[in-house]
Amino acid sequence: MLGAVFGFVGFSALAGLLVTIGVTPALAVSSVTASSSIGVFESLPEFISIGQLQQRNQLYATAGGKQVAFATLYDQNRVNLKWADVSENLKKAAVDGEDRRFYEHGGVDLTSIVRAGFGTVSGGSLGAGGGGSTLTMQLVKNIKLAQAQNEPDLKKQQQEIKDATDTSISRKLQEMKLAIGLEKKYTKDEILLAYLNIAYFGDQAYGVEAAAEHYYNKSAKDLTPVEAASLIAIVQYPTTRNLASPKNYDANVARRNVILSSMKQEGDITQKYYDQAIATKPGSYVKLTRPTQGCAAVTWPGAQNFCDYVQRNVKNYAFLGANATEREKNWQTGGYKIYTSLNLDLTANAKAQIDSYAPNTETRFDLGGVVDSVQPGTGRVIVMAQNKNYVQGSGDSTQTSLNFSADEAYGNSGGFQTGSTYKAFTLLDWVKEGHGLNEYVNATPRTFPQMTQCGSTIGTQGYTPKNDEGYIRGNMSVATATALSVNVAYVAMAQELDLCNIADVAKSLGVHPAKTGATLEANPSSVLGTNYIAPLTMASAYAGIANNGVYCAPIVVDKAVDSTGKDLGGQPKDCKQAVSADVAHAAVYALKGTLTGGGTAVGARPFNGPQMFAKTGTTDAADQIWLIGSTTALTTVTWMGNIEGKQSLRTVYGPHGAYASSRAALFNSIQTINNTVFPGGDFVDPTSSTLIGNGVPVPSLVGQDAQTAQSTLANAGLTYVDGGAQASSLPAGQVSATDPAGGTTVAKGSQITVFTSDGSQASTVPDVTGKKLKDALGDISGAGFDASKVTENFVKGDDGDRCKVQSSTPSGGSSAAKDTVINLVVGGGKSGKDPGNCS
Repeated sequence: MLGAVFGFVGFSALAGLLVTIGVTPALAVSSVTASSSIGVFESLPEFISIGQLQQRNQLYATAGGKQVAFATLYDQNRVNLKWADVSENLKKAAVDGEDRRFYEHGGVDLTSIVRAGFGTVSGGSLGAGGGGSTLTMQLVKNIKLAQAQNEPDLKKQQQEIKDATDTSISRKLQEMKLAIGLEKKYTKDEILLAYLNIAYFGDQAYGVEAAAEHYYNKSAKDLTPVEAASLIAIVQYPTTRNLASPKNYDANVARRNVILSSMKQEGDITQKYYDQAIATKPGSYVKLTRPTQGCAAVTWPGAQNFCDYVQRNVKNYAFLGANATEREKNWQTGGYKIYTSLNLDLTANAKAQIDSYAPNTETRFDLGGVVDSVQPGTGRVIVMAQNKNYVQGSGDSTQTSLNFSADEAYGNSGGFQTGSTYKAFTLLDWVKEGHGLNEYVNATPRTFPQMTQCGSTIGTQGYTPKNDEGYIRGNMSVATATALSVNVAYVAMAQELDLCNIADVAKSLGVHPAKTGATLEANPSSVLGTNYIAPLTMASAYAGIANNGVYCAPIVVDKAVDSTGKDLGGQPKDCKQAVSADVAHAAVYALKGTLTGGGTAVGARPFNGPQMFAKTGTTDAADQIWLIGSTTALTTVTWMGNIEGKQSLRTVYGPHGAYASSRAALFNSIQTINNTVFPGGDFVDPTSSTLIGNGVPVPSLVGQDAQTAQSTLANAGLTYVDGGAQASSLPAGQVSATDPAGGTTVAKGSQITVFTSDGSQASTVPDVTGKKLKDALGDISGAGFDASKVTENFVKGDDGDRCKVQSSTPSGGSSAAKDTVINLVVGGGKSGKDPGNCS
C-alpha cells in the first residue's frame, strides 16, 4: 500500500521494513529480518558509537597558593553532563517537543516516517513533510557531524559534513539503521543524554550546559520549563531561533510555545503554568553571557601569552597521544583540565613592571619588553609576560600576536641578539678547559687576526672588537673581566679556546636560534652575542648554570586530567648534566661580581635578598638590552629592545630614565616579589683549582737583562713582547717591570710585555769612605741623591776617626735609585756618639 502511495522502488523497500518495525519494534531492535523487503538494508553499516564529544579544555595556574582556572580553550563550546546534572524540565521538553514516542519506538517511528514520506513524491528526499526523525535519528546525524568536524583534512571534512546533512532517501535509510543500532547498544536515557550533550544551540554553544550558561547564565540542571522549552526550540533552526539576538525571539517563541503545549498535553506542566509561560517574553529570562573562549579572553594580567604558548605546544604533549597527529586530535576533542606551571600572581607583577619600564605606548620607536622566570632543577616556566598586549590577528601599536619570549615555532618571533649575556658560555668553556678565574687576559683593544674554529685556525678578516667602556685596557683577571663585561678580554679568552666548543657548551644548555631552521653561529663576533635567541631559551640556560650545571628543558604542564577524571600526568622533567658542577660553581662565582663594586648589574639584587648572580647584555647599537639573574630557586630574564629598527636605548628616556640604565631597577622590582614565593639559598663556592686553573705564574724578571728575561719567559711557556724603555731607577737595560706583573697567573702562551729601564731615575753612589761627613754629604748630593734622607750611624773608634765615614749602604760605586735612602757609618770617637759638629 505504501509503495503504491509513494510510487517508487526505494520507498517501497522502506515501506516493507517500516510495516515490520511499526508492528513489532522489538523485532527490528533484535535485528531479526522479517521480510525480504529489508534486504536493501543489509549493505548499510549497522552500528555507530556515541563516542567522545568535543568539549572545553581548561587551563589552571597558581594564584594565592591555589590552583585556579584562567583560560578556556575549545573548538566547540561544550560541557558533557551526567544524567543527574540535567534538569528534568529539559529532558521532558526534548521528548515532548521532538519525539513524544521516544520511549516506545525502537529508534525509528513509523508514524512520523509515513508523514514525512508524503513530502518525497516530488522532491526525491525526506524532510519536506517534517523529516520524520526521532531523537535517536537526530543523534545519529549529530554524531556524524561531530565525526566530520574531527576530520583534520579540510576537503574530507567538508564532504563528510555534506554527507551527514544530505536529505536523500539513501542517507535516511542509513540514519534509520544506525538509529536501530544505537538502540541496541545504549539505553533510552543514555541516548537522550547524548542528544542533549551533542545538539548545537547556535552562537557557538554545543550541548545544553554551554547553552544554558550562554543564554541564561545558569546551569542546565536549574532550568525552568519555559527556559527548557526555549532551549529545545533552537535545535531545529539554531541560526534563526537562538537567543543571542532579540531579532530571533519571535521565531523562538513560536516553537517554544508548541513545545510547551506538548508538555501540557503530556501532563508535564499544568494549565496554569502553561498560560503563564506562553505569556512570558524571552527578555525576562535571557541573561546573555559571552563565551570566554581563547587566550585573548584571559583576564589575568600577562597570562595571555602563556596561554597561547601552552596551546601551541599541544603536539609535544606525550600525555595526549602517541604522536603529534593523535595529540592534536585529542586536544580538539577536549575535555582536559591542564594544570600548568604558571604563577599568576608573579606574572601579574612582572606584567605591571614591564609595562611601567617599557610602556607599550612608546611612540618614538617600536619598543618591546619581556619577563620570563624558570625554576632551576625542573625547567618549569613560572612567569611569562611582555609589554605588548596579546591580540589574535592584527591590532594597534600596543598589541601584538607575537610572543617575544618564545621561538618562531611557538610565538612567531625570531628572537633577539643577546649581547654580553652570551659571554656566560665562553666563561663556562674557559673553566671547562682548565683555565681559572684568576688568570689574567689582555683587555687592550686590538686586532685578532686568527682564532680556532672546530679544530682549525681561521682568519678573522681583521676582527677588531671594542670595549663598551673605551677607557678599559691592559691586563685583568677573568673574574674582573666578567664583572665589568669587558669585550676584548672575552675575545682574548675565546682566542685561547675553540669557537665551536663555546657553541657546544651553549647548545648543551639548550641554546638554539629562535628562527626555525637556523644554526647557532660559532664565529669570532658570536662570542659577544650576535646570535638571535629567544628570552625563554636564555632563561632556561642560566637556570642550568644555577642548578649545578644540570640543564632542564622548559616545561609548562604539571598535570593533565581527562574528561573521565583520569590523571594523565604532565610533561616529564627533561634534564641532563650540561657542564660539571665545579665548572658551574666557578661561573656562578664570577657572575656574582656583576652585582658588586663596579659590576654592570649593580642594583639588580634586592636588598637583603638571597645570593644571586647576574649578567647584563647590550648589543653594539644598544638597541637590545638584557639582564638575566638567578637565585638557587628561580632564574629570571628581562629584555627590552627594538622590535624593528636600531634606536639606541642609551639615548632615549622612558618613565624611569634612559631605558638602558633602568634595567637593574626593573629586574629588582620583579625579583623582590619573586623572592617572596621562591626564596633562594646559598650557592656552592668554587674549588681552588677553578680559581687558579692550569695557568702559569709570570716569572719575576725585574733586574734581569732583556736577553735573560726572554729566555726565562720561553722556559715558562710564555711569549716575550718588548714594551720598550721606561723611566726607572734601575740601571739602563735592566727589566724594570712586566705586564702582567710577576706572580700573576696567566694562560700558557700568553704574551708578557717586558719594560726595560732607561736609567733616568738611577745614579752611582759616590765612594765616600774615609771622607769627613760634611764632605760626604756634599758628594752624595752632587750625585743626585737627596742628602736630607741620608741616615747616620755613629760608632766607637779612635778619636782620630771622629766624623769620618767608615762605610756606606749602598756601597760606593753601586747603582741606586735617586730616591734611595743612603746609610752612612760614621766614627764617633771613643764615646761612639755624635759630637754634634760633624756636618
